[in-house]
Amino acid sequence: MMADKFGDNGSDNQEEASFAEMFASYDAEINHDIRQGDKIDGKIISIGQNAVYISTGAKSDGVVDKAELLDKNGEFHHAVGDEISLYVVSMNESEITLSKSLSGAGTATMLEEASFTGTPVEGKVAGTIKGGFSVTIMGKRAFCPVSQMDIKYIEDTESYVGSTFNFIITRFEEGGRNIVVSRRDLLNLENKDRQDAFFKEAKEGDILTGSVTKLMPYGAFIELVPGVEGMAHISELSWSRVDKAEEVVKQGETVKVKLLKIETKEGADMPKISLSIKQALSEDPWDSQAGTIAPGDQLTGKVVRLAPFGAFVEIAPGMDGLVHLSEMSHTRRIVKADDVVTLGEMVQVVVKDIDIEKRRISLSIKDALGDPWAGIAEKYAPGTIVETTMEKREQFGIFLSLEPGVTGLLPASVASKASKPSDYDSLKPGDKVTVMVESADEEKRRISLAPPEMKDSDDWRKFAPAQKAPMGDMGALLMEALKKKK
Repeated sequence: MMADKFGDNGSDNQEEASFAEMFASYDAEINHDIRQGDKIDGKIISIGQNAVYISTGAKSDGVVDKAELLDKNGEFHHAVGDEISLYVVSMNESEITLSKSLSGAGTATMLEEASFTGTPVEGKVAGTIKGGFSVTIMGKRAFCPVSQMDIKYIEDTESYVGSTFNFIITRFEEGGRNIVVSRRDLLNLENKDRQDAFFKEAKEGDILTGSVTKLMPYGAFIELVPGVEGMAHISELSWSRVDKAEEVVKQGETVKVKLLKIETKEGADMPKISLSIKQALSEDPWDSQAGTIAPGDQLTGKVVRLAPFGAFVEIAPGMDGLVHLSEMSHTRRIVKADDVVTLGEMVQVVVKDIDIEKRRISLSIKDALGDPWAGIAEKYAPGTIVETTMEKREQFGIFLSLEPGVTGLLPASVASKASKPSDYDSLKPGDKVTVMVESADEEKRRISLAPPEMKDSDDWRKFAPAQKAPMGDMGALLMEALKKKK
């Protein structure tokens, strides 16, 4: 019995020793030096409706408000076992309160320590001041330069006033009387992983999705991932000519883009990224449509640009052709393009020439309208009586319009032989007058006119082309001989 008793006591002593070792081992594993403001890495051990519980490595577990772990869309993506980094806001014997940043009222010592450790602190933007913002952090006033408030360019500083953000303390001096903070640095840290992944995977030619963040006279800035922006030059917004970025995209719009180039510059915070919206949407029209257009084609196009030497007409999205001043009118000399066309006007044109390699198209408006002088000699044969409209008077005669683009001259010397010369002396621009065609030269584009009563005279016949008689027609030859005798 004594042996059994001693044996039992020995077993009890061994169990006590074993539990003592276990507690000692547990105490060695936990961290007894956790302090307010510390950053800790812990695993999620439980997810409640409003709180998430974290293993802190101490005797007490940590708890963080679940709302703090939601993404910008209000969604919760964590699961039990995930490791997460948080800051110790407060602690007691039973619980450690954790947060993504330090907030509330605190001491200057806490702020100073946060400046050394890079611990985010919560601050409210109190107002705008010269060069930046006044920010209240734990009851103290801090300064945030305007360049450090956001990753993106800030146009409206007042839109930030009243908002609460997390900041990093970049300068802590004079016992807390001079505090400078940065939100940009914190955003860059938060986005660094995504940025690194982007630049590691992205390559020229990729088709990506981004959000339009800013419109400028020279193009549009598009955010590809948080903190990474590229620019689509105004020439890369559309295959058609664009005068303002607002004609194609609007701020906040989600667009597809083609990554044209990533250019790293020494000393720059971020590589320069060139993008194209037009190349992401469709192929170059010169590759897809140029083969369907040939010289002689008559098309309808939009006047997209006026130049000193002519007008550019868009005949297909992204395909502009030039109508030179010399190709604008058959009937008059054009000095300025806007004498014939206006910006935005739809016009008929004929393709004169196309150079796919040089991407040039020559167009003509006058060919599309037709030459009003074509066939004029047959239409206005000598002796034809026609009603005309006076255009202008010169010392040597009167210019009369027979039809749009066709003008003839009634010489002053011929008008003076009219039965009533005063009828022609009193004519004003726009007045109607009936005359006779003496001659019409299609090649030289000239028509000579005379008073209609002169048709009864033989004087005008000298302008008529000579009629050749057929060989063997003796009657015609005899008539010609009689005329010469007279």
